[in-house]
Amino acid sequence: MPGPLEGIRIVELAGLGPAPYACMLLADAGADVLRLERPGPTPTAAPHWDLLNRSRPSVAVDLKHPGAIELILDLVAGADALVEGMRPGVAERLGLGPDACLGRNQGLVYGRMTGWGQDGPLANDVGHDIDYIALSGALWGIGRAGERPVPPMNLVGDFGGGGMLLAFGLTAALLSARSSGAGQVVDAAMTDGSASLMTMAHSLLAAGLSSELRGANLLDSGAHFYEVYETKDGRFVAVGAIEPRFYAALLEGLGLEGEALASQMDSAAWPAMKERFASVFKERTRDEWTAHFAGTEACVAPVLSPLEARDHPHNVARGTFVEVAGVRQPGPAPRFSRTPGAISSPPEQPGRSTESALLRWGVARERIDALRASGALGGVPA
Repeated sequence: MPGPLEGIRIVELAGLGPAPYACMLLADAGADVLRLERPGPTPTAAPHWDLLNRSRPSVAVDLKHPGAIELILDLVAGADALVEGMRPGVAERLGLGPDACLGRNQGLVYGRMTGWGQDGPLANDVGHDIDYIALSGALWGIGRAGERPVPPMNLVGDFGGGGMLLAFGLTAALLSARSSGAGQVVDAAMTDGSASLMTMAHSLLAAGLSSELRGANLLDSGAHFYEVYETKDGRFVAVGAIEPRFYAALLEGLGLEGEALASQMDSAAWPAMKERFASVFKERTRDEWTAHFAGTEACVAPVLSPLEARDHPHNVARGTFVEVAGVRQPGPAPRFSRTPGAISSPPEQPGRSTESALLRWGVARERIDALRASGALGGVPA
């Protein structure tokens, strides 16, 4: 069945990381996304390794060629959205900025993905996920007491505060364009997005329920009942027993319910309680603890590696991971009851569908042949 975004057409100017992730989410949900990327070696039929590029065809186009720019503007005229992840001003210099594109299609949603945003003192500076979440305050609290902050891979800036927020912004603007007929620019910045992810943290700070001390608060490894513990076999379990009844189940499962313990929320006692919990968890293996707490309300889960996660019974039952072209990978999310999303194709080698995709988007074969002869297009001739 078609996904919920069936009928939405999006032009993607190929980039790295968060913008492709946003386009992957939209394509998995049924949008027709045309990925435009620079020509390279003649592509083979083998899938590309970058899973972020799945579910959409790849067209090889030289953005420095005048004929390619005119082609893209014509594609934009029939599209619902365009996505680019270049530094501020680059798209304008290419002739593909918002003014040029909205001049061809006043209902276009123009999505822009950057680290710092389109304006501000740092707009033209370089950076990466770690820099953006450092400036937004998100990196500060990730780490243990007395230690330096720990980069959470590139999940918070690139993908949470970046790609997901861009996909949300595009979808919201598309709904607005459908009702008003007017497009707009979506300025998605990873600093803004990662700051937005910190809204609850600011709530707790404002209420006096947390502090800026790292590793000393309820959800940042300060509390003994919201922590990761090493087990007998050198693996780990995650504990999240916040509510009193869940905490009671945890104490029971650890065999500590009869001991004279400090109150759960007595933060002064948390360090000593963590030592007590740590000694108990070292008595069994990870899988033994997993089996021991199964079916209880103790909120204890095994810490799985990415490869282990693919085979966990819950993930298998839900189809959280799927196999496409021999590669197991996370499936589309979220779930839709009537119009489920799907991975429509594995990621393509750059330019693999140059001709077939352009034909499907209404570009005449003669024009494609002429553009290929001029060097504006690459990829595989039909």
